[in-house]
Amino acid sequence: MEINKIEKVIRELIPIFFQAGKLSIDLRKKGLIKEIKKDQTPVTNGDIEVNKIILNNLKKLTPDIPIVSEENSENKNTKLNTFWLVDPIDGTYSYINNQDEFTLNAGLIINKSAIAGIVYAPAINRLFYSYGNNISYEINNDNEKVINNKKEINKNLIKAVSYSNKLKPEIIDIHKKLNVKEYKKMNSSLKFCVVATGEFQVYAAEPRAREWDIAAGHAIIKNSGGVITDFDGKEIYYGKDGFKNSSIILKSSNNL
Repeated sequence: MEINKIEKVIRELIPIFFQAGKLSIDLRKKGLIKEIKKDQTPVTNGDIEVNKIILNNLKKLTPDIPIVSEENSENKNTKLNTFWLVDPIDGTYSYINNQDEFTLNAGLIINKSAIAGIVYAPAINRLFYSYGNNISYEINNDNEKVINNKKEINKNLIKAVSYSNKLKPEIIDIHKKLNVKEYKKMNSSLKFCVVATGEFQVYAAEPRAREWDIAAGHAIIKNSGGVITDFDGKEIYYGKDGFKNSSIILKSSNNL
């Protein structure tokens, strides 16, 4: 898929994500309908309705590209090289509990690599996207700017984000090696975006969650000048069995 075609698709997704994000907020204000899935995680009518909007539009925009979504069983037992990974609401606990860090996500995988993606945090009105070509963007309250982390980092002021307030020993070791001075708990793929912007410099996690949780954020941080690998420094690929994640380390810059 050519870069100009990817750009066109991602830009056409932006108003769709704004629409879906508004719906997610409106449904929450009305009171969410909650259920527990087979894996014992919650799902709401917000997850389902946002999923419908994103998938219906992806099918129109790229009818030949399969879609794998957290909230659908379609294509989950298929070996794929080029496909979409969708998490309609990442951070459902945050969403349910009236917190602001939940996100809407779609990542485009080509030849098992995260190439393009869009992440929207509607409660704080921040949308991040990349169509590849080593460029990522943020739209914040209608102001668009390029995200660029190809600059020097003050290695005495390294801050990390974490999915938990209780760090596992391997994460503590990584923080020590990277001279992390402080960390903050944060939900959802917003962690990827704030590392991409340089608000934080590090995020590390042992194997957990699924590929649809990270694909869009992966593309954004990679194209902003950041780095994402597993704990062994190897590149992260997609379409693994069960769409399970490997370990990950995000760095806001190659200079870290």
